[in-house]
Amino acid sequence: MRLKLSREIKTGIIVVGGILLFVLGFSFLKATPLFNNSKTFYAVYDHVGGLQPGTQVSINGFTVGNVNQIGFQGSSGRLLVTFSVDSNFEFSKNSLAELYDTGIIGGKGIQIHPVFDGATMAASGDTLRSAIKPGLTDLLQKKLAPLQTKIEGAVTNADSLLINFNDVLDEDTKENLRASIQGLRSTVNSFERSATLFNEILVSNKGKLDSSITNINTITTNFSILSDSIAKADLANTVQSLKATMDNMQMLLGKIENGEGTLGKLVNNDELYNNLSDASKELDLLLQDMRLNPKRYVNVSVFGKKQKSYENPEMDPAEIKPEQ
Repeated sequence: MRLKLSREIKTGIIVVGGILLFVLGFSFLKATPLFNNSKTFYAVYDHVGGLQPGTQVSINGFTVGNVNQIGFQGSSGRLLVTFSVDSNFEFSKNSLAELYDTGIIGGKGIQIHPVFDGATMAASGDTLRSAIKPGLTDLLQKKLAPLQTKIEGAVTNADSLLINFNDVLDEDTKENLRASIQGLRSTVNSFERSATLFNEILVSNKGKLDSSITNINTITTNFSILSDSIAKADLANTVQSLKATMDNMQMLLGKIENGEGTLGKLVNNDELYNNLSDASKELDLLLQDMRLNPKRYVNVSVFGKKQKSYENPEMDPAEIKPEQ
């Protein structure tokens, strides 16, 4: 048996369904669930930076609720934000509701920094402490504001400097500056030509330069080998020994000069020198006399022949006095 519904009943069902859909849609637009198990909290801010109802509320990055309503708190001009948090999350009434940027290009959200300090747990209807975390735009403004002030001051000073500079530069000075710049340009052109010529010289003498560099490298290598040989030859000890020898020689010469020792007495005793000189002269005369008059010194008798008496020669070398 089919149940027939009258037109009035169908109309009533449609009206009730429409009302129910309207309520559900209105609740969705206000971000207020029709059947919810959440606690409502409040937070007061000086400004909300574009915070909208329906924005998510998070704890440690996890969504736990939504912003329900934003309105002014009396006549103070401050904004009262109403938001809901799932009842499963418990935290102290001293927890912080912080307003922060959800993205680089804009958008605000609320994140709760829960506190577990043993105080009374937050209950529905409590007003939590509030704070506003500076966003990227605010940080840039704070950093750029001093820089902007400095730039404006620098531009002002530069403008004043240019005005004073224009006042100082008369027509004659400007003409001199033009001439100086023209001379500088000529100098630069000369340097360019010199550089080009130098480059051509380098290119044309590249082989010679390579050979010279090779020779320098060879000389450096030989010098390194010589240095190693000198180091291995213990040059320091050799120089030390030579120095000691020179010191001994200097000491010996000093003793000779002071007349110490046999050689010193021979060098510094004039009387001994004169006696040696006289003895040498007498020895020379004796040898000369022996050569000229051997009979005076040697008598040889053969077969008992009587030796002839010696007669002095007319020119006796021993009697010749040396010229003074």
